[in-house]
Amino acid sequence: MFILESFIENEYLQSLFVIFITAISIILFYLLLKFVFVRIGKDKKYVKYAFKRISKPIVLLIFIAGLYTALKPISFLSDYHVNIGEFDHVLLDMTFFILLAFTFSFLISRIINVSMFRLAKSKKRFDRPSGLITKLINFIIYIIAIFVILAYYQLDITPMIAGVGLGALAIGLALQSTLSNFFAGLHLLSDHPIEVGDFIELSEDVNGVVEDIGWRSTRILMLTGNLLIIPNSKLAESNIINFSKPKQDLSVWVPCGVSYESNLEHVEKVTLEVLREIQQSVEGAVKDFEPVFRYREFGDSNINFIAVLRVSDPMKRFVVRNEFIKALKKRFDKENIEISWPIRKIYTAKEK
Repeated sequence: MFILESFIENEYLQSLFVIFITAISIILFYLLLKFVFVRIGKDKKYVKYAFKRISKPIVLLIFIAGLYTALKPISFLSDYHVNIGEFDHVLLDMTFFILLAFTFSFLISRIINVSMFRLAKSKKRFDRPSGLITKLINFIIYIIAIFVILAYYQLDITPMIAGVGLGALAIGLALQSTLSNFFAGLHLLSDHPIEVGDFIELSEDVNGVVEDIGWRSTRILMLTGNLLIIPNSKLAESNIINFSKPKQDLSVWVPCGVSYESNLEHVEKVTLEVLREIQQSVEGAVKDFEPVFRYREFGDSNINFIAVLRVSDPMKRFVVRNEFIKALKKRFDKENIEISWPIRKIYTAKEK
């Protein structure tokens, strides 16, 4: 500013010049940051997301720093003071220190969010982390920023902590259901029974992919395309089948049966041939898995058996099962293997 004052004496012109330089700096830095992200990033989707999330707080930091530098030479703004405790502070300095503290916290939270986004993608499950973790981390960062500001201005935070404790007790009594869902969400995240991207089943008709675990509820994208929103406390107490753990791939059991007149060795041979063909040709089937065929029981009309395939993703099991049933029926028709329907024989006594 001393060099600038030697060229421009009017304080308002100095401010306008600094604002102009700040605007130019923001544009140049924005273009440079975009160039760097494009050059070092291979995943275009991730690069676009990371640039969008990080560029905004950085640009905001430059703008606030430039605006503070522009307003600093204006003499009458230095006349406004604020007394905090035993110290006297310039209102302009105090305002911009608080703005910079929160903006810097904003930048840190965005960097952590981008890192968590990258970690979620590396797991090959889902495109983003849990919303509850993201919000909790952001909350902690801003709380730290508030304490830094209070400590900088040497404010005694002991009464404030006591007041917050009493307020938290009153709020806890009033919001028992909400807090129950919140801590249930923390339990789901810490115990890892489910994660974002897992395919789960709560009952025979309720299943889908975990889209997000929030502070109050969990969102499950069902196969119908609808979004099931279930409170965390209810989900934590439910019996959950997680098809994505311990491994993402799973077995698909297809029950069937053939008539009692069938040649069982021939049925087994034909079924295994169809199983191997489907296992190798249908997308989503595990190629190196050896299909399994087992006779199960003597049924009312058929000798029942189980055919077992394996898929790489729970969502693929519907397609693989569908293709197998069509192929098996076609092959059975070709081989004259009968799948009997239920038959009931009624015997009547002859009159004497």
